[in-house]
Amino acid sequence: MELNLEWLKKARIPIGLYKKCENCKEILDTKDFIGSFNVCPNCQYHHAIPPQTWTELLFEENSFIETEKGLMSTDPLKFRDSKKYKERLKGAIKKTGNKDAIVTGIGKIGNHKVSIAIFDFTFMGGSMGIVVGEKITRAVENAITNRIPMIIISSSGGARMQEGILSLMQMAKTSAALKRLSDEKLLYISILSNPTTGGVTASFAMLGDIHIAEPGALICFAGPRVIKQTIRQSLPDGFQTAEFSLEHGFVDMVVSRIKLRETLKKILSSLL
Repeated sequence: MELNLEWLKKARIPIGLYKKCENCKEILDTKDFIGSFNVCPNCQYHHAIPPQTWTELLFEENSFIETEKGLMSTDPLKFRDSKKYKERLKGAIKKTGNKDAIVTGIGKIGNHKVSIAIFDFTFMGGSMGIVVGEKITRAVENAITNRIPMIIISSSGGARMQEGILSLMQMAKTSAALKRLSDEKLLYISILSNPTTGGVTASFAMLGDIHIAEPGALICFAGPRVIKQTIRQSLPDGFQTAEFSLEHGFVDMVVSRIKLRETLKKILSSLL
């Protein structure tokens, strides 16, 4: 018996109705996926979310005010690899709707105002250039001026190669700003999402008073493949994951994104 599959050729599934989990490959209903803030309900894998979704997740309704919106990279080195840096910037701005790889602002979590900086990994891998360093520094200065806590949500591949040494200088700049925050006895909470690597890990991401990691997040300076090739030894299971970092004392807690807002409210209420 020959099956008539003509109906299958005519069938159409609306684009965006379903999404495949990057980890377990389960097919997920997009509405449910977005409703859980991009956490897979099957395996709990935390997919990346943009800064705008982070603000919806963490802040009281209509309390977040973005700062330093107009800052943009100017291509100080006139850099070009396979294409001009200016072209890469234009593409990233068009793709994300953000001017650079970080969004900063002030908002309320529960009853407490905080200054925040949130990375956007989809903007050139969340790489840290001059604008990222400047916006973080200004966000820290806002925290000092307003006598409020500072929160940074990191998700980055590290320094931005197209800005060379000027990018590396941001490690010292942001660290110095956080030293001033510490001198003022103000709280700094560092949230490590997937991935937090390179010069970001080697500077402000690991300078928090409290370090909170998302489940399964990669947290490192150099990635496991590079380390394995360098030392020519096998690495422990789960090496450089959030859970491994917790076990070895590099982070204070691993918290699901779904529970993060309530966790932050408890921390702020306890310490302020």
